[in-house]
Formats: sequence, C-alpha cells, structure tokens
Amino acid sequence: MARILIVDDDPALLRLLSLRLHYEGHSTIEAGSGAAALSRLDHELPNILITDLRMPGMDGLQLFEAVHRRYPLLPVLMLTANGTIPDAVQAMQRGVFGYITKPFEGVDLMREVDRALEVSSALGADMPGEQPGEAWRQAIVTRSPRMEKLLAEARLMAQSDASVLIHGESGTGKELLARALHASSARAAQALVAVNCGAIPENLVESELFGHVKGSFTGAVRDSVGLFSSADRGTIFLDEIADLPPAMQVKLLRVLQEREVRPVGAPRPHKVDVRVIAASNRRLEDEVAAGRFREDLFYRLNVVGLTLPPLAERREDIALLANHFMRSLAQRYAKALTAFAPGALELLGAAPWPGNVRQLQNVVERCVVLCTGTLIPVSLVQSALSSQGPELLPLDEARKEFERGYLTQLLKMTNGNVAQAAKLAKRNRTDFYALLARHDLVSTSFKS
Repeated sequence: MARILIVDDDPALLRLLSLRLHYEGHSTIEAGSGAAALSRLDHELPNILITDLRMPGMDGLQLFEAVHRRYPLLPVLMLTANGTIPDAVQAMQRGVFGYITKPFEGVDLMREVDRALEVSSALGADMPGEQPGEAWRQAIVTRSPRMEKLLAEARLMAQSDASVLIHGESGTGKELLARALHASSARAAQALVAVNCGAIPENLVESELFGHVKGSFTGAVRDSVGLFSSADRGTIFLDEIADLPPAMQVKLLRVLQEREVRPVGAPRPHKVDVRVIAASNRRLEDEVAAGRFREDLFYRLNVVGLTLPPLAERREDIALLANHFMRSLAQRYAKALTAFAPGALELLGAAPWPGNVRQLQNVVERCVVLCTGTLIPVSLVQSALSSQGPELLPLDEARKEFERGYLTQLLKMTNGNVAQAAKLAKRNRTDFYALLARHDLVSTSFKS
C-alpha cells in the first residue's frame, strides 16, 4: 500500500481517481488546488503525486516546480487532456516523471502509478512514518516531510565516497543518520567505527585514531592498529569533530589528503580506505572564524553537508516518537502499557524540547518506569516534563550562556578595557575580539 497525493480542481475527477486508487489498495490525500497540495505537503509526504496540468491559479507545472525544489526525488505524474499532450511532453523534459491522458483507462492509470512507485520504493520513500521500509533507515522514526527530504538526500550521498559533515543540536540523532548513511552505502558490509572526539584525552587522541607500536610511549605494551585502520574499507564516524585538538586537526587533514596513516612510533605510514562522516553540534564555520578549527580541514570534511532539524521544528514526529519509545521501553521494563491517556500526547507536542529527541526519550522512560496502569496519564507526563531542569540545556547553548556571562563580567571589571580583559582571560587580543564579536558585545559600552 502506498500513500498518493492527488490534485485536481474537478471534484468529480478527484473522487474518481481516489476510488480507483483505493480499489487498488492505496491510500489517498486529496487537494483541490496547487496551493492546497503544498499545504498538505507541509504535514505529510506521499510516495507519489498525481496532478492535473490545467488548473486555475497555480497550474500543474507550477506545482511541480514548487514541489521539485523541496522534494526533488518525489515522482510526479501529470494528468493531461489530448490537446495538451505537447505541454505534458515538455513537462517531462523538465523532470515530471510521466503523464496520463484524460479520459484514462484504469489499467493505463495503474501502469503509470506502479512505475512511479517502483522508483519511489527504490529511493527509500516507502510509507514515511509508518513503514520506514528499507533496513538502512529503520532506526530513524519520522513522518516529517523535512526529515524525509533529508533522508532522500542522504540516500543519494551514500552512493559516493565523499566526506559528509552532519550538523545538528545535541540529541537530534546525528549518529543515527551517520549509521543510516553507512548502511545505504557500498561499504555497508564492512565496519562503521564511531568515535567521540571530545571523549578521548588529548594526549591519547593520535594513538587512538592512528594506532601505535609497542614501546612507542609509556604504557604502549603492545601494538595497536588504531580506529582508522579498524574502519578500513568501511566508514569512520567522527562525532563532535570541533573538539579535536589543533595539533590533531593537522594530522587528520594529512590522513584525508594522503589516504594513509602512520601509527605512533611506526617507521612508515600505510594506506587506508575509509569513508569519513563527521558531526558537530557547533557551527564549524563559526569555529573557523574564531580560529579554533582549520579552514582547510573544514572544507575537506564538508564536501557534502546535512543539517538535522531540532525536534521543535518537526513536531509532527513527537507523538510518533513518543509511542515508539513507549512500546520499546514497556517491553524492556516488562510493563503492560498500551497507550498514552487522552491529552498526554498533546502535552508532549506543545513542550519546547531543548534537548531534542534524547530529552523526549528520557521523559517517556520516566513515565514508563513510574506508570502503574495500562495508560500513561496526563499528570505523569506533566510531572516528567516539570522534572526536566536546566541540566537538559544542550551543551552548546550552555557554553554560549556561560561564555557571554564571563565576558560581560570581565568587561565590567576592566571598565571596557579589552587589553586588560584579554590578559585576565589569558587570551590574545585578536582571539578576545573574536569572542566579543560572536556574542555581539561592544567593549565601549562598558566604559564609564
């Protein structure tokens, strides 16, 4: 079964199409105009779109152009009268998947629909939000058009070996997306090695990433191949890449350029065949501007960029994710839970979610653990939400908040004297000016 959006200003034809597609086992979304179709696409993404060519206001070709900009992989079929076949052919040259001539036979309609669905299925667009379809993306639960578009882009990117940089706030699922990219690539049968760059002590980063030989430093009691070599012919995921020390940024850049690593203490390097996916919850462009991240390494990593939206920008997924977490956690804790009580999901849907999907999972887990019945009541959801304090503020936001307060205090203490403030912060004046600019602080405003 597929979900099909049909667009026509003729209610009778719209109904006829809907009945025929329902008869074939598909579900339909109906829209009486191009504008109405775009509005529906903001809430749910179909497998294919069928639209009349001639409509008042926004015609079928204008609708196709608008849809194609937002969802370039969504197959679009055009309904056309005999007299407008040349227009339909021209539309196909612009990227429309196919056309159906009116009046149509049911068999001709379904032949084009089935052909479009084959392509939609191959691109991983099977029933977004209900049947994630292929195994490569099954861990990502969504019905959000924005997420579906992102996954379609990721599927295309996975076919090459280009480096990918994933940006997103803490808790948005950057590692899940990296694993989906790997699972959809030609390297899926090989290892994906995940590394949190901020969790490795600075003095051990080189040996962890590139390996070492026995006796190369105190504590090196045996040879170590390193994480890059462990990912040979597979993928390495470098999470929180912005936390990589400057000295290691230089060495990583050399590895990416030469495609070879040299273990600590080894006399010569050796080749590695690794696809690199990096991620950061900080904008690396800002880190480059502040001098904390190498510009050449940024461009080497950011061959292709993907940005995960925060949960607050994909609210249509909140109820879906909450139910998904409730079912899996109820099984883990051996609870006979069946659903959320009326009003509970609405409460979750209205919450701000600064900690994103990870925070939602924590809230649902608290509800599952404390629930004593078969339904999770509104009161328990309220309690779980109110217990989420400032500790769930994403690390990047907490760091910015602290940094701004710290700089403000320094400028107050020094009466706006940047040289003195930089000296107290143990930063050179250029770095200090960059910090002030990042927080829109003007030193002269602190002078008496």
